[in-house]
Amino acid sequence: MKAVLIKNANIVNEGKIIKGDVLVQDGRIAEISETISAKSADTKVIDADGSYLLPGMIDDQVHFREPGLTHKATIETESKAAVAGGITSFIEMPNTVPQATTIELLEEKFDIAAKTSWANYSFMFGGTNDNLDEILKVDPQKVAGLKLFLGSSTGNMLVDDPKILEEIFSKTKLLISAHCEDETTIKNNLEKYKAEYGEDIPIELHPKIRSEEACYISSSNAIKLAQKTGARLHVFHLSTEKETHLFSNKKPLAEKKITAEVCIHHLWFTEEDYKTKGSKIKWNPAVKTEKDRDGLLKALLDDRIDVIATDHAPHSLEEKNNKYLNAPSGGPLVQHALVALLEMHHRGKISLEKIVEKFAHNPAILFQIKDRGYIRKGYKADLVLVDLNSPWTVKKENLLYKCGWSPFEGTIFKSRVTHTLVNGVVVYENSKFPNKSNPERLTFNR
Repeated sequence: MKAVLIKNANIVNEGKIIKGDVLVQDGRIAEISETISAKSADTKVIDADGSYLLPGMIDDQVHFREPGLTHKATIETESKAAVAGGITSFIEMPNTVPQATTIELLEEKFDIAAKTSWANYSFMFGGTNDNLDEILKVDPQKVAGLKLFLGSSTGNMLVDDPKILEEIFSKTKLLISAHCEDETTIKNNLEKYKAEYGEDIPIELHPKIRSEEACYISSSNAIKLAQKTGARLHVFHLSTEKETHLFSNKKPLAEKKITAEVCIHHLWFTEEDYKTKGSKIKWNPAVKTEKDRDGLLKALLDDRIDVIATDHAPHSLEEKNNKYLNAPSGGPLVQHALVALLEMHHRGKISLEKIVEKFAHNPAILFQIKDRGYIRKGYKADLVLVDLNSPWTVKKENLLYKCGWSPFEGTIFKSRVTHTLVNGVVVYENSKFPNKSNPERLTFNR
């Protein structure tokens, strides 16, 4: 494997920014120093020229739609978009077709990723009301965790039997990641607006249907159950300011038993954007108020919220263009998540160090991912070089998602990803993909 030397970079790592060089050999970081000379003539030298070198981002929640929903996306297409956006590792969700609710079906997804992924990968195992025996077979060192839908779900993945739920929480050794929205509250809200609007409910009512109350009831109940059973609980995609007060910053992340995530869309959009974006920003949980967006950012910065993710969940434009009741929730984000955060940095909302902490370091800590998430000697060389002063506009022509659209179309970002390394291989360089990466299945120090 060819050595890579990155020179003259501003290295953002572990709460500091230092100027220096990084040498990559045999897929790992071999040296970090103020100045390093190439050890051989065939070393690839990248002059960062003052750009910022970050550890590769780790996205703990994506839906890449394979198998079974490949008209929307594939592991290959979306992981390629991810590395172009600076995401070098991802954890994908189980609600594909078929659902990854048996060991055999889970391993089939790993097999697909081994052949086609551009980024390092792991998959969540899916819990149901009737697969506890399978859950208990999962190896915690080889699988990211257990995904439970405690509200909106697809297929039979809604875990709504209280006895089964408590049994899962009590017996599994896996980290439990939960989608928390109360189904009864959502159904009642939906019936109310159906009575008023019939089948033509305005998209602006999405955050009233999938309301603050629905989120808070479910999140608080999940936390109570985790506290009762001692389970390790990670609550996905908080969307309300009220929920942030359920979480604590009194312990370092490595010691927390209950943690939380926020997604890019909940940090960027508000309910006002439904007027122009429509169903393109229809997610579950819903994008809500400006107060919620600002409260989520505050909780992220004060460490009540531990990680940033995308919940990348593409659908075809034809599907999204349906009226409210038939337009699916979710949208593509992996290509634009990091540059959106860098835009927030330009606006004075978040530091570069905090972006790296929440989108690289902390996912590695939270999931106990081995040898990734930091720029450290001996660690896997998952690295991202970003130019903070190279404006570009998101257009259909430069989208890499299979679905061919983005809620960020027309947005001008000041920063861009120039290079991405996955396990020491330069897989993305100045809008091109010079090498096929050698992605690896993530392993976990548990």
